[in-house]
Amino acid sequence: MLVFSIVATIMAIWCYVVEFRRDLMMLQQNSYRNERYNRWLKTAQDTTSVMRLVSGAVALAAMSTLSVPVVSMSLVALVSICNAVSLVKRKYKKPLVMTRRAWRIFVTMIVLSLLFVVPAVVVGMNLGHAFEYAAVTALCVYCFSHLFTLVANFLLRPVERHINNGFYSDAERILRSMPDLKIIGVTGSYGKTSTKHYLNRILSEHFDVMMTPGSFNTTLGVIRTVREYLKPYNEVFIVEMGAKQIGDIKEICDLVHPSIGIVTAVGEQHLESFGSIENVQRTKFELIDALPADGLAVVNNDFPFAASRPVSKVECVRYAVSSPENADFTATDITYSPSGTRFTVKGSDGESYEFETRLVGECNVSNLLAAIIVALRLGVPVEKIRYAVGRIEQVEHRLSMKRTPGGVTIIDDAFNSNPTGSGMALDVLAMMTGGQRIVVTPGMIELGERQEELNRKFGRKIATSADIAIIVGEYNRQAIVEGIESVEPRTAKIHTVASFAESQTLLSTMLRPGDTILYENDLPDTFK
Repeated sequence: MLVFSIVATIMAIWCYVVEFRRDLMMLQQNSYRNERYNRWLKTAQDTTSVMRLVSGAVALAAMSTLSVPVVSMSLVALVSICNAVSLVKRKYKKPLVMTRRAWRIFVTMIVLSLLFVVPAVVVGMNLGHAFEYAAVTALCVYCFSHLFTLVANFLLRPVERHINNGFYSDAERILRSMPDLKIIGVTGSYGKTSTKHYLNRILSEHFDVMMTPGSFNTTLGVIRTVREYLKPYNEVFIVEMGAKQIGDIKEICDLVHPSIGIVTAVGEQHLESFGSIENVQRTKFELIDALPADGLAVVNNDFPFAASRPVSKVECVRYAVSSPENADFTATDITYSPSGTRFTVKGSDGESYEFETRLVGECNVSNLLAAIIVALRLGVPVEKIRYAVGRIEQVEHRLSMKRTPGGVTIIDDAFNSNPTGSGMALDVLAMMTGGQRIVVTPGMIELGERQEELNRKFGRKIATSADIAIIVGEYNRQAIVEGIESVEPRTAKIHTVASFAESQTLLSTMLRPGDTILYENDLPDTFK
């Protein structure tokens, strides 16, 4: 019986260790912020999941049957194995990255758990049930694993602050050693990553350029870029600046001190954390407010909350595609084809330049326009700009287009969908009239109180832009379907599926050569 109890204890510990990794992954996806992690817990109702409720019931049942160890340990071992195997087999869109910080939190969680399991063994030894007590306690740790995650993260705050301060000082030292480095900040509710890539490609024709890689758009991401990637011979440093709350962009600017700032958009994104679009505007313009007197602000006037924000302390060049009034630069004569887009850039002084690009969509033209303006200001010859624009590769998952060997066109706009970008993506889909127009989407997230309203509006747009709408998951299903069904006449036929994998199975039964599929957004693991 002792061996069986030990096995049950090991299974229960394995169960909560595997769950700790999942909890840590969710904490990491919520930027290691306890308040955001708590918000996810409430939204996902993970603390009252079926597996946790069953495990809690088993723990109570096991405690009441400790006089019959075979029964109690059988229950604990069975539910622990089921939980652990289910967690191990589960696939995630954004798996846990075991950084040094993640390891510190994980080890702290394990130590905290042992503060409960080890005493349970000691108490149990005095009662003749050492490992039985340990097994039940370990299963209880699984049931309340979120508390260990939150407490470990809280306890390590002073340690992380001390470590980060050291990294910050080192990054400051590196930047001070490069006084001639031209630093360009790029921010916006959407479009900043694409604009960063396009600007990097264009400026690289004339300068030695470094940009923040991937989505390294937080203060720590910028610090890591400076310490690990920036080289003494770099001439231009392009810094993408993301934000989830007021002050985030100012914090980055206080470190890098940009001389040029681009605001690509001020829109309804991350309203859940910002609270209002006015707060979004205030945060995005922290970049412009940080520019020196001889700096340059480049602002997208297509967004009312960007166009209406006055800029007086620094030169401001405004650009637009859909709202050319009061804009210094505009993109006109936009024409799309399967090979890409042609457009003309016009300046307020009468200058005019024609460009061709492999990219599609008004949002990509807008992002290119911002990059072209900065390149012109920095003295890059027009021919070099034109050459680079014609060879810019599509940024993965951001309205990129490709054709399969079977003749199906795929428009991939799976990254971080938003009200403006999703509408532009549907406009591109609507132009693809060679076959069935299919949209696969779970809808948009992090829109606060306007979540339902904006997804219903998204559905109304789908109704006349697509022939087939495949709605993935439950999170926004009702709002999107209601939006589609509210439009008459409509072209879109509705299909609802539980998962992305199920949508692919459905697609395999209906696709024909000439069809076009738009993948609009791909919800992270923090949403169902």
